Amino acid sequence: MPQPISHKAWFITGASKGFGCAWTEAALARGDSVAAAARNIGTLDMLKVKYGDRLLPIALDVGNKSAVEAAVQQAHKHLGRVDVAINNAGYGLFGAIEEVSEQEARAQIETNLFGALWVTQAVLPIMRAQRSGHIIQISSIRGVWRVPTSGLYHASKWGLEGFSQALAAEVKGLGIKVTIIEPDGFATEFGTTSAHRAQQLPAYDSARAALASFRN
Repeated sequence: MPQPISHKAWFITGASKGFGCAWTEAALARGDSVAAAARNIGTLDMLKVKYGDRLLPIALDVGNKSAVEAAVQQAHKHLGRVDVAINNAGYGLFGAIEEVSEQEARAQIETNLFGALWVTQAVLPIMRAQRSGHIIQISSIRGVWRVPTSGLYHASKWGLEGFSQALAAEVKGLGIKVTIIEPDGFATEFGTTSAHRAQQLPAYDSARAALASFRN
């Protein structure tokens, strides 16, 4: 006889669109409960109507450490546990190294790297107490490969890869799993509404042209 599905509690960042929204809907459809965190949670209204209390939308900027800690505690209180945490929140910063401003560089690292770190640190005590849990880090093919005019994005994802590999070894005996996902190109908002482009310098037009030629 088929085994019954074990329902789980998820904490997903960047849940308002793209992969995050797809995973939120898939988890709910299989009977699980989800704390769905995003800057704009309005896009989750229809799912909230459909799934009720099994969906907890949380407005969250993952770059704010204290807000992340409060959001994870809110999710834990509402769901009763946190079985799976997906660090999906992030965006692409496109620009040559010289083109990227200090503010743009800091914002990229704050969201893509530190945001995942703050969520990871916040869920670990809960998962250690449960003696179970799964942390899923959404990296990128650009976390293991490089192309020109994406240097700070690469830096954020390579950093995520590094601390996650160390984390996997640290929690191996605690019942906690760590998985790194490295997607290639998909039809999400990564290159459109989720992208930020630095002010371009003509000196790097040839690098952009070479990249465009490679993609084609």
